[in-house]
Amino acid sequence: MDTEKTAVEIEWIEVIMQILVDADACPVVGIVESLAEKYNIPTTLLCDTNHVLYSDYSDVIIVGAGADAVDYKLISICHKGDIVVSQDYGVAAMALGKGAYAIYQSGKWYTDENIDQMLMERHLNKKARRGSHKNHIKGPRKRTEEDDVRFAQSFEKMIQTVIQVR
Repeated sequence: MDTEKTAVEIEWIEVIMQILVDADACPVVGIVESLAEKYNIPTTLLCDTNHVLYSDYSDVIIVGAGADAVDYKLISICHKGDIVVSQDYGVAAMALGKGAYAIYQSGKWYTDENIDQMLMERHLNKKARRGSHKNHIKGPRKRTEEDDVRFAQSFEKMIQTVIQVR
Protein backbone atom coordinates (compact mmCIF):
# COMPACT_ATOMS: atom_id res chain seq x y z
CA MET A 1 0.00 0.00 0.00
CA ASP A 2 1.36 3.41 -1.00
CA THR A 3 1.59 5.65 2.07
CA GLU A 4 3.01 8.70 0.31
CA LYS A 5 0.46 11.45 -0.17
CA THR A 6 0.21 13.56 -3.29
CA ALA A 7 0.40 17.36 -3.11
CA VAL A 8 -3.36 17.55 -3.75
CA GLU A 9 -4.10 15.17 -0.86
CA ILE A 10 -1.84 17.15 1.47
CA GLU A 11 -3.50 20.40 0.43
CA TRP A 12 -6.95 18.87 1.08
CA ILE A 13 -5.88 17.70 4.55
CA GLU A 14 -4.58 21.18 5.38
CA VAL A 15 -7.84 22.94 4.45
CA ILE A 16 -10.05 20.82 6.65
CA MET A 17 -11.09 22.69 9.75
CA GLN A 18 -13.14 21.50 12.64
CA ILE A 19 -15.12 23.05 15.44
CA LEU A 20 -14.34 21.81 18.93
CA VAL A 21 -16.76 22.59 21.75
CA ASP A 22 -15.94 22.41 25.46
CA ALA A 23 -19.52 21.24 25.91
CA ASP A 24 -19.80 20.76 29.67
CA ALA A 25 -22.63 23.14 30.61
CA CYS A 26 -22.26 25.02 27.31
CA PRO A 27 -25.49 26.90 26.47
CA VAL A 28 -24.68 27.43 22.77
CA VAL A 29 -24.23 23.85 21.54
CA GLY A 30 -27.43 24.03 19.44
CA ILE A 31 -26.36 27.27 17.76
CA VAL A 32 -22.88 25.90 17.08
CA GLU A 33 -24.31 22.76 15.52
CA SER A 34 -26.77 24.60 13.28
CA LEU A 35 -24.09 26.92 11.91
CA ALA A 36 -21.59 24.07 11.57
CA GLU A 37 -24.15 22.12 9.57
CA LYS A 38 -24.94 25.19 7.42
CA TYR A 39 -21.25 25.46 6.48
CA ASN A 40 -20.67 21.68 6.48
CA ILE A 41 -17.93 21.87 9.12
CA PRO A 42 -17.12 18.77 11.17
CA THR A 43 -17.86 19.39 14.84
CA THR A 44 -16.84 17.59 18.01
CA LEU A 45 -18.48 18.07 21.40
CA LEU A 46 -16.28 17.18 24.34
CA CYS A 47 -17.78 16.49 27.76
CA ASP A 48 -17.01 14.54 30.89
CA THR A 49 -18.89 11.59 32.30
CA ASN A 50 -21.01 13.94 34.43
CA HIS A 51 -22.43 15.71 31.34
CA VAL A 52 -22.99 12.98 28.74
CA LEU A 53 -24.32 14.43 25.48
CA TYR A 54 -25.80 12.99 22.31
CA SER A 55 -25.89 14.61 18.91
CA ASP A 56 -27.29 13.86 15.48
CA TYR A 57 -24.70 16.12 13.82
CA SER A 58 -21.55 16.26 15.92
CA ASP A 59 -19.12 13.64 17.09
CA VAL A 60 -19.18 13.36 20.88
CA ILE A 61 -16.10 12.54 22.92
CA ILE A 62 -16.73 11.63 26.55
CA VAL A 63 -13.72 12.01 28.82
CA GLY A 64 -13.22 10.87 32.41
CA ALA A 65 -14.40 13.30 35.07
CA GLY A 66 -10.91 14.30 36.25
CA ALA A 67 -9.97 17.94 36.74
CA ASP A 68 -9.36 19.59 33.35
CA ALA A 69 -9.58 16.23 31.52
CA VAL A 70 -11.92 17.67 28.87
CA ASP A 71 -9.68 20.70 28.44
CA TYR A 72 -6.55 18.64 27.80
CA LYS A 73 -8.34 16.27 25.42
CA LEU A 74 -9.74 19.22 23.45
CA ILE A 75 -6.31 20.81 23.12
CA SER A 76 -4.73 17.48 22.13
CA ILE A 77 -7.00 17.26 19.05
CA CYS A 78 -6.98 20.98 18.23
CA HIS A 79 -5.05 22.15 15.16
CA LYS A 80 -4.15 25.40 13.49
CA GLY A 81 -7.24 26.96 11.91
CA ASP A 82 -9.77 25.09 14.05
CA ILE A 83 -12.46 26.94 15.99
CA VAL A 84 -12.75 26.31 19.73
CA VAL A 85 -15.87 27.24 21.71
CA SER A 86 -15.13 27.48 25.43
CA GLN A 87 -15.85 29.59 28.47
CA ASP A 88 -12.44 28.60 29.89
CA TYR A 89 -9.77 31.26 29.36
CA GLY A 90 -7.01 28.68 29.85
CA VAL A 91 -8.38 26.47 27.06
CA ALA A 92 -8.71 29.52 24.83
CA ALA A 93 -5.10 30.54 25.52
CA MET A 94 -3.82 27.07 24.62
CA ALA A 95 -5.96 27.00 21.47
CA LEU A 96 -4.65 30.40 20.38
CA GLY A 97 -1.13 29.11 21.02
CA LYS A 98 -1.79 26.33 18.50
CA GLY A 99 -3.00 28.80 15.88
CA ALA A 100 -6.70 28.04 16.38
CA TYR A 101 -9.51 30.55 16.78
CA ALA A 102 -11.46 30.71 20.04
CA ILE A 103 -14.79 32.20 21.04
CA TYR A 104 -16.61 32.62 24.36
CA GLN A 105 -20.29 31.68 24.73
CA SER A 106 -21.14 35.40 24.77
CA GLY A 107 -19.72 35.76 21.26
CA LYS A 108 -16.55 37.53 22.41
CA TRP A 109 -13.53 36.41 20.42
CA TYR A 110 -10.44 35.43 22.35
CA THR A 111 -7.43 36.93 20.56
CA ASP A 112 -3.69 37.19 21.05
CA GLU A 113 -4.35 40.83 21.93
CA ASN A 114 -6.87 40.22 24.75
CA ILE A 115 -6.09 36.80 26.23
CA ASP A 116 -3.29 37.92 28.57
CA GLN A 117 -5.51 40.60 30.11
CA MET A 118 -8.37 38.11 30.51
CA LEU A 119 -6.09 35.58 32.22
CA MET A 120 -4.70 38.26 34.53
CA GLU A 121 -8.21 39.41 35.51
CA ARG A 122 -9.19 35.80 36.22
CA HIS A 123 -6.11 35.38 38.41
CA LEU A 124 -6.73 38.61 40.32
CA ASN A 125 -10.41 37.78 40.87
CA LYS A 126 -9.51 34.33 42.17
CA LYS A 127 -6.90 35.86 44.47
CA ALA A 128 -9.43 38.43 45.77
CA ARG A 129 -12.00 35.70 46.44
CA ARG A 130 -9.41 33.69 48.33
CA GLY A 131 -8.41 36.73 50.38
CA SER A 132 -11.98 37.57 51.33
CA HIS A 133 -12.81 33.92 52.06
CA LYS A 134 -15.64 34.11 49.53
CA ASN A 135 -15.61 30.73 47.86
CA HIS A 136 -19.15 30.86 46.57
CA ILE A 137 -19.89 33.38 43.88
CA LYS A 138 -23.16 33.98 42.14
CA GLY A 139 -23.60 32.06 38.92
CA PRO A 140 -24.05 33.73 35.58
CA ARG A 141 -27.19 35.72 34.91
CA LYS A 142 -29.98 34.01 33.00
CA ARG A 143 -29.22 33.69 29.31
CA THR A 144 -31.49 35.71 27.02
CA GLU A 145 -32.56 35.39 23.41
CA GLU A 146 -30.43 38.47 22.68
CA ASP A 147 -27.40 36.61 24.06
CA ASP A 148 -28.09 33.76 21.64
CA VAL A 149 -28.50 36.14 18.69
CA ARG A 150 -25.28 37.95 19.60
CA PHE A 151 -23.38 34.65 19.85
CA ALA A 152 -24.80 33.33 16.56
CA GLN A 153 -23.82 36.50 14.68
CA SER A 154 -20.33 36.57 16.13
CA PHE A 155 -19.78 32.83 15.62
CA GLU A 156 -20.93 32.98 12.00
CA LYS A 157 -18.58 35.91 11.41
CA MET A 158 -15.74 33.83 12.87
CA ILE A 159 -16.57 30.89 10.59
CA GLN A 160 -16.59 33.20 7.56
CA THR A 161 -13.25 34.72 8.64
CA VAL A 162 -11.63 31.30 8.99
CA ILE A 163 -12.98 30.20 5.59
CA GLN A 164 -11.59 33.35 3.93
CA VAL A 165 -8.17 32.93 5.58
CA ARG A 166 -7.91 29.35 4.33
